[in-house]
Amino acid sequence: MDEKPIDKEDILKELEEFHKLDHDYSDGRILGSMCTEAHPFSKEVYCNFLDTNLGDPGLFEGTKIIEDKVIESIGEFLSIKKPYGHIVTGGTEANIMAIRAARNHARKYKGIVDGEIIIPSSAHFSFKKAADMLNLKIVEANLDDNYKTDVDSVKNLISDKTVAIVAIAGTTELGLVDPIGEISKIALDNNIYFHVDAAFGGFSIPFLREMGHELPVFDFSLPGVCSITVDPHKMGLAPIPAGGILFREKEYLDVMAIDSPYLTVKTQSTIVGTRLGASSAATYAIMKYYGKKGYCNLIKNIMENTKFFKENLEKIGYDVICEPELNIVAFNHPDMKTNELADKLENLGWKVSVAKCPVAIRVVLMNHLKLNHLKELLEDLKEIY
Repeated sequence: MDEKPIDKEDILKELEEFHKLDHDYSDGRILGSMCTEAHPFSKEVYCNFLDTNLGDPGLFEGTKIIEDKVIESIGEFLSIKKPYGHIVTGGTEANIMAIRAARNHARKYKGIVDGEIIIPSSAHFSFKKAADMLNLKIVEANLDDNYKTDVDSVKNLISDKTVAIVAIAGTTELGLVDPIGEISKIALDNNIYFHVDAAFGGFSIPFLREMGHELPVFDFSLPGVCSITVDPHKMGLAPIPAGGILFREKEYLDVMAIDSPYLTVKTQSTIVGTRLGASSAATYAIMKYYGKKGYCNLIKNIMENTKFFKENLEKIGYDVICEPELNIVAFNHPDMKTNELADKLENLGWKVSVAKCPVAIRVVLMNHLKLNHLKELLEDLKEIY
């Protein structure tokens, strides 16, 4: 720390220099991010609520009402009238909360001490963090030929130590939706907690289904689903950090509750204590601003860009890994190693993401990737080819 105060203008200049080192979504060069530039309106609202703390909701009753309304609104398009949950920092925290709820529930009602969680090999790395933090063993289910969770593999992995089964609605690498209906039945038949990680797909699949796209049901209309992760700061266009965790029953929050005697509310179920209310307010604002029709139009445009990009890749001669279900396209050069192709794109100024299962270039067509950016990328890929 400096001994003397520094002039505000000098501080801003220094910060601006650091900021120049960051990549800007609006440049259209970030190809692998599931986050995007937040809508200006949501940023404005976010700043207005920077001093609110949902960790002590009795002091911020209005902001707590906003959070409850956001959870209820998200629940509406996830087929549940009365969900329980919170707006948290992101999908990682939401997934950790879900697994903690499952572990505590199994410990309390089944007496399972050394528990296991069944996750597909396509699951987000946050579940490894959860298992490490919660002293659980991960058991990985195989994927089928379409890179989705193999249902028979899940069945075969169930044991008397299983505390949770996890499936994905919008996989991180390929944007695919697991056979969640079948897995829900398995979980229900075996009385096992079932969590759906829809961090990416939660704000798009319901609207795509509304528009007639054939995508699997993944939400609370399936009786086996106990909790769902959905991130407003991805396809919802809310500012980072804004993740969501919704539970079917209040008891899943209750089994995580810790006494907080010096706060205005005497128990707390979230992982963090101090919790910014700005994320809830910004999410509330952007959901009101867009509405169902606005989100339908947004995802319609993005899926049109996805189709355009996929079809033109194939015209050039690239191998597309699978038919996109959501707005992710993974591909390879027929005669070039993936990492070599990635290096060539990096040298041309594209910020590339490489999937590991299967190894492929992965492009997430978020709102910041406009049609002109895709045409420019395709030209470079044509030159490389």
